[in-house]
Amino acid sequence: MKVFAISDPHLSFTVNKPMTIFGEHWNNYWDIICEDWKKKVTKDDIVLVAGDISWGNNFEESKADIDALAALPGTIVIGKGNHDYWWSSMAKMKAWLPKNIIPLYNNCLRFNDVLVCGTRLWNVYPNATEEDKRILQKHEIPRLNLSLEAMEKERKEGDRVICMLHFPPFDLSYQENEFTKLFEEHKIDKVVYGHLHGDVCKTFPYKNINGIDYYLTACDQVDHHLVTIYEE
Repeated sequence: MKVFAISDPHLSFTVNKPMTIFGEHWNNYWDIICEDWKKKVTKDDIVLVAGDISWGNNFEESKADIDALAALPGTIVIGKGNHDYWWSSMAKMKAWLPKNIIPLYNNCLRFNDVLVCGTRLWNVYPNATEEDKRILQKHEIPRLNLSLEAMEKERKEGDRVICMLHFPPFDLSYQENEFTKLFEEHKIDKVVYGHLHGDVCKTFPYKNINGIDYYLTACDQVDHHLVTIYEE
């Protein structure tokens, strides 16, 4: 079983929000993702999609996007992004989503010896507004803790743990903060995140901080190719 990751496809097969308005790098990007995905992924593999999946505002507007994703091989674990307005309760999501797409939100999922936990998170940059801080403290930090607690209950000796977020857990200086310390405390092996786009983000697709591998998987930052998280 291999584990791959990608994020921020921002699909819009029903609504009119083409990503090409953000530059030529988005030309035919879904075709590039699909071609690479089909080359790498088998039915036994896992693909993590760390949010901002569809521009749709509800299930109806997002159905074509989700169906396009579900048509690809492997088991697909999706997280919520800040633009995933179609996202609903876990019960409704599980009932609506195709069988090979599993939502991750404040919980933990097991795939053989790989555990996947995580949540959306929010803006942790120094320019965070008071509203950003409120969302973090009231919603996202408690949700992250719930997911980590679920992971600890599930964890067995030899398990490998991936935390999937949408927002990056640090600013562009990669300074330690409460989130990196939390991941170290819980002995997380790898952290997958997205959200950052364009040349202005000025960051690295991969960074190891105190023994933890951090992967930026926003599709335009990785040339619309899947990032390999585990190869065996």
